[in-house]
Amino acid sequence: MDVARLAGVSQKTVSRVFNDEPYVSADVRRRVLDAAEQLGYRLNSAARALASGRTRSLGVVSLGTALYGPATLLVGIERVARDLGYALHVVNTMEGDPAGIAGAVGSLLGQGVDGIIISEPIDEGEVPVRVDVPVLVFGAPLPFTAPRVVTAGGGADLMARAATEHLLALGHVTVHHLAGPRRWYVAGDRLAGWRAALAARGAHEPPVVEGDWSAASGYTAGRALAADPEVTAVFAANDDMAIGLIRALTEAGRRVPDDVSVVGFDDIAVAAYVTPPLTTVRQPFDAVAREGLKHLVHAIENPDSDPLPASDPPVDLVVRDSTARPPA
Repeated sequence: MDVARLAGVSQKTVSRVFNDEPYVSADVRRRVLDAAEQLGYRLNSAARALASGRTRSLGVVSLGTALYGPATLLVGIERVARDLGYALHVVNTMEGDPAGIAGAVGSLLGQGVDGIIISEPIDEGEVPVRVDVPVLVFGAPLPFTAPRVVTAGGGADLMARAATEHLLALGHVTVHHLAGPRRWYVAGDRLAGWRAALAARGAHEPPVVEGDWSAASGYTAGRALAADPEVTAVFAANDDMAIGLIRALTEAGRRVPDDVSVVGFDDIAVAAYVTPPLTTVRQPFDAVAREGLKHLVHAIENPDSDPLPASDPPVDLVVRDSTARPPA
C-alpha cells in the first residue's frame, strides 16, 4: 500500500509491476520501482524469475571502443533498458576477432538473459551463432539463428543523402566524400547515401577518400584534397574527420566555406564551437536506442504476437557556417 501511495498508482498496478506482467508503461513501471527503492523494498529477483520464466535482464555485445558513435549508443541503450525495468549485462569485443562475438553471446546466454543486443558496427565475416532468445541488432544483421531478430539504427544512408543534397542545392557541381573504414557498416551506409544523392542529380562521382574516423586521418585526406582546385565541397562521414579536414584546408590557404564547403556527421559536442562552426547531421542515438529496445522487449514479452512496425529515424541536418555557395 505504501508503494502504491508513493508512486501514485493502484495496488493492482504495483502487483502487476512486481509480478512482471505486460501492459504496464515504462513510466509507471519506473515510478513503482523507484517508490519501492525509496521505501527500502527489494524485489526477490530469483523468485520473480521462477514465476515469470524471465530474469528481466538483457545482454549487450558491443565493440570495446571510445569512438563517439558506439559509445554514445551504448549509453542510450543502458538508459532505456533501465527505464523499461531491465538490467543490462555488457560484454565488449575487439576489432578483428570474429570468434569474440560468438564467445560474448555464449557468455550472456549463460547468465540467463531474456534478450541479446548486438551493437557491433564492423563486418567481421561469418559469425554463425544459435540463440534461443530474441535478438536486437543495431546495424547490419549477423547470421543468427534466433526465435526473432529485429533491427534498428538504420537510416544513415538517408542522412548522408541529405548532407550531400544540401551541398548540391547550394550550387556545387559535385561533392567529394571522405569515407569511414570500409569494414564498418555505417561507413557503407553513408557512402551509399552520398552516391544516391549524386546519381539523382546526375553529378560526377569523384574518387572516394577513406579515413579511419580520426581527426588525424581527416587532416591527411584534407592535405590531398586541398591540392585539387576542383574540390569545392566535401561530405565527411563523421565530425572528427571533418574537423581534421578543415584544419588541413585552412593551412593550405583554402578557406572554409568561401573556397570549400564541408559537412560532417554525428553533431559531436564541439561541432558548434570549431572555426567555422560545422554543418553536420545529428544522430538521434537516444531515439534509436528507445525504438530498438521497444521492439526487443515486445518480442520478449509477447512472443506469439507480430513484430511492431519499423520506422526510420528522423533526418536532422544542422546547418552552420561551414557550408556556402561555391566560389564564382
